[in-house]
Amino acid sequence: MKKANLPYKICPICKFRFSSRKMWAKNWDEVKYCSEKCRSNKSKVKEI
Repeated sequence: MKKANLPYKICPICKFRFSSRKMWAKNWDEVKYCSEKCRSNKSKVKEI
């Protein structure tokens, strides 16, 4: 599969568009953040 055809999501913390990675293949539906840094900062951002 080409990179352009991979599914993607938007990180709610940094608004970065990130695509599926091999390590996320089995649990892509559960992935919410683009990195560990964003995951650890999830409580610092107020959601509207």
